[in-house]
Amino acid sequence: MVKTLDPTSVLAVLQPVQDPELQKSLVDLNMIRNVTVEDGNVGFTLVLTTPACPLREFIREDCEKAVRTLPGVEKVDIEITAETPQQKPLPDRTGIDGVKNILAVTSGKGGVGKSTVAINIAVALAKTGAKVGLIDADIYGPNAPTMMGLSEASVTVRDDNGEQVLEPAFNHGVKMVSMGFLIEKDQPVVWRGPMLNGVIRQFLYQVQWGDLDYLVVDMPPGTGDAQLTMAQAVPLAGAVIVTTPQAVALSDARRGLKMFEQLNVPILGLVENMSYFIPPDAPDKRYDIFGSDGGEKAAEELGVTFLGKVPLEMPVREGGDRGLPIVLADPDSAAAKALMDIAKKTAAKISVAALT
Repeated sequence: MVKTLDPTSVLAVLQPVQDPELQKSLVDLNMIRNVTVEDGNVGFTLVLTTPACPLREFIREDCEKAVRTLPGVEKVDIEITAETPQQKPLPDRTGIDGVKNILAVTSGKGGVGKSTVAINIAVALAKTGAKVGLIDADIYGPNAPTMMGLSEASVTVRDDNGEQVLEPAFNHGVKMVSMGFLIEKDQPVVWRGPMLNGVIRQFLYQVQWGDLDYLVVDMPPGTGDAQLTMAQAVPLAGAVIVTTPQAVALSDARRGLKMFEQLNVPILGLVENMSYFIPPDAPDKRYDIFGSDGGEKAAEELGVTFLGKVPLEMPVREGGDRGLPIVLADPDSAAAKALMDIAKKTAAKISVAALT
């Protein structure tokens, strides 16, 4: 029986095409919309669950292949957009108006490049078209302003019906707040836990974030007050654990991971930073300065997703020092490609969690 070329038949042949992450029909998920047929030209909108979808082209190709099985199709025009789903609410945890998903990037110890990973994830997500915010929650060591090219910036504090509201700084497509905007340069923050908790809550609830797909939180290292405040205050979409291949770093990463699990925060995955060194004068060589494959093995043992390896390259440090994250400064570098892939995998996992 010859199928008629019309919107109904187009939806019928697209019915078996699934979202690879959700493993459900694109049609049933209402990801195929606005189907039109005119003189052999088929058009429709493919609505992904995140602008950072890592399987974007794979899904598009599957859709086009399915539609071309219909007789009379001469051209397939697919418009791709995205609607990021809202993270599910959790009891006793207050969400932020307009913010769909809150993501913590954390580590068990300092010096593993957690801020580098957090900032590049935020900028990578913004680069895909997502609306992104960044909280520098490392109150004692607020380095994010420098790495985001905002070392001379400040946040505006205004009165809104008797309540202080902060207007975030903005660069590289990302809204950001940091303790670095509120203190003098080189001024130490000598606070006990309650004051730290107070400023983190201010960054969450008293900032004019507007509508965001993702709010990335660059956590301080360790398993202390800041982690407890964040996990207990807001419904976190999940945590990304950053480590190096070194045994000491992996040991601390395990502790950080277990802490978030005990607080019922989903673990989105583990990132191995500084996996190997690529010398600038010999880009085909690699040196395992801190060991090899420790992060991947730890992820397998702990039963969490291994999100990827980020090599140690001089442009990563250079970009951070001049306020231009590597995903922008050198997008074709090995580190930038790895970080972009990690950002996309993280976004995909957040969408799956929100929709299942």
